[in-house]
Amino acid sequence: MADAASRLTTLAEELLGGPLPVRLRAWDGSEAGPAGGPVLIVRDRRALRRMIWKPGELGLARAWVAGELDVEGDLYGLLDRLSGLLWDRPEGTRSLLDSVRDPRLRAAARALLRLAGPLPPPKPPAEEVSGRSGSRHSKRRDKQAISHHYDVGNDFYALVLGPSMVYSCAYWTEDGTLEDAQHDKLDLIARKLNLKEGDRLLDVGCGWGSMALHAARAYGARVVGITLSREQAAFARKRIAEEGLTDRVEIRVQDYRDVPDGPYDAISSIGMAEHVGAERYREYADTLYGLLKPGGRLLNHQISRRPEPDETAYEIDPFIDAYVFPDGELAPMGRTLSTLEDAGFEVRDVEAIREHYALTLRRWVANLERDWDRAVRLTSPGRARIWRLYMAASAVSFERNRIGVNQFLAVKTQVSGKSGTALRPRVWDERA
Repeated sequence: MADAASRLTTLAEELLGGPLPVRLRAWDGSEAGPAGGPVLIVRDRRALRRMIWKPGELGLARAWVAGELDVEGDLYGLLDRLSGLLWDRPEGTRSLLDSVRDPRLRAAARALLRLAGPLPPPKPPAEEVSGRSGSRHSKRRDKQAISHHYDVGNDFYALVLGPSMVYSCAYWTEDGTLEDAQHDKLDLIARKLNLKEGDRLLDVGCGWGSMALHAARAYGARVVGITLSREQAAFARKRIAEEGLTDRVEIRVQDYRDVPDGPYDAISSIGMAEHVGAERYREYADTLYGLLKPGGRLLNHQISRRPEPDETAYEIDPFIDAYVFPDGELAPMGRTLSTLEDAGFEVRDVEAIREHYALTLRRWVANLERDWDRAVRLTSPGRARIWRLYMAASAVSFERNRIGVNQFLAVKTQVSGKSGTALRPRVWDERA
């Protein structure tokens, strides 16, 4: 089929109601669109069939995971240009889905169908979540969701994250390394929690044990770390044993709703609350409040999203839900703060570190790209492509302020009203 790229560009612009901001290269070798930037490669017409049946982000994601779409040049630049079509369309302009449904554009849609080839669409890639059971954010379903994301091989995560094995936003200086920045983040949290020798720390969603190890090693804390991932727990226990800290750190495969042995002096929740869900978040805050002793501190490190004009219209990102964090939900920063207060906490400090996560994600993508062939061997080509796309797209989202990340320091004040917090806030900055 001659010059598929020109035909595809023309149809796309008719459907979208404006110029396509990226150059296209089609399966027949033809190219069309603006020169001088990244190129979106449509390797197979199957990609079009996926996008026709699932207009918008999920159709694009399926084609990407299957290897039917690719990028030549700067992936971040291409995602930034496409963001205007997928996420940042001005109010009043039609979305891709609306365009496909517009009766005035049915002719263009039919032409796109002819270009796409025989229907029906291909099956979704094997990496897509399937077979979810139980109600959303039940203990059973949460365990399935966590396993999907985290039980993909510790060696794969070590390749992406580096030696720190910290899977959350680092805390950067101008010339720091990823390892330095992750150490500084863990230490910042320990100082905000005012950890001291012998304090009991509960690390909710402890990952591969990095916060638990740092708190025990550097501050002498006694730590319980909980995770729903058996692979994470096995890795963390091995690290703890190798450092001779089994008398100070215990790692459990346990739901936060099942922790029986409070009170704790401090609780850290780093990148965990995104998995909890809006309908469970008050329960989560109440549970953590109940597990703290009077005067105890909570450090909640959580990704946020921008508030919607109509919050009832919020939908979970389809790509993230299908391939990355099943059932994961983001809340606006203000809602998180209000929920913590409703549970009884006094919120003493909020620190926004959005730009730090963009820097962190770009380092993780660089690690993945640098050792791409090994990453594919450790998982699958589709899984490696998922992680590259989601981390790069997330970096662009943080840079564009579509999403943010915040640290909330909250206190369970004593009956007398004492918070145990210094008169001058941010005393932890003195060691930063």
